[in-house]
Amino acid sequence: MRILIIEDDLDILANITRYLSRRGYIVDCAENGAQGLEMARGGDFELIVLDLMLPRLDGLALCQRLREQPGPRTPVIMVTARDALDDRLEGFEAGADDYLVKPFALAELAARVNAILQRAQAPRAAVLTVGDLALNTTTLALSRAGQPLKLPPAPLRLLTALMQASPAVVLRRKLEELLWSDSPPDSDSLRTHIHQLRQVIDKPYPQALLRTVHGIGYRLSADD
Repeated sequence: MRILIIEDDLDILANITRYLSRRGYIVDCAENGAQGLEMARGGDFELIVLDLMLPRLDGLALCQRLREQPGPRTPVIMVTARDALDDRLEGFEAGADDYLVKPFALAELAARVNAILQRAQAPRAAVLTVGDLALNTTTLALSRAGQPLKLPPAPLRLLTALMQASPAVVLRRKLEELLWSDSPPDSDSLRTHIHQLRQVIDKPYPQALLRTVHGIGYRLSADD
């Protein structure tokens, strides 16, 4: 398995490389953020160990750029001497999968690497896609054109049903049953949830995916 280490402290870089190499990993190295980003985008790595404070491009910006690009998500362990809660939260918001504070024992790093790689090798969740809209049915992570989106529970349930049926029409009655079983509210709550859904998945983008089939229901399709 190939691991990319992005670290500007050459002693730490050498120690991590030596330790992981002895455990059977193929380790590539980068000494600054710009080089690390180029290698991460061009290489087939199973995991990235990323220092936060890097020259030329810091670790937060690097991680964010990796998360913005389409394609498989390479796990990232962020390592840094910054141990405040806000720093850790900022790392996770940038897209890190784990956060390790310096100084750390190499055995702990190896244990975290092993745990993340084992999770990555587990059967992958089904991902529904309609055009550039993608929904992970296990984690419920939603994105369009590579940008993460958030939906309240009810519109998310509607979206899941529409994506599963796409490009077919889903009857209005079926969507109401999905949310309220056989006791839909008197008010037009379904239309409210559909409006919320459109605001998130369609309004910021040039092509609308969610279509109203008047008098019948709704459909989700990337076709014009």
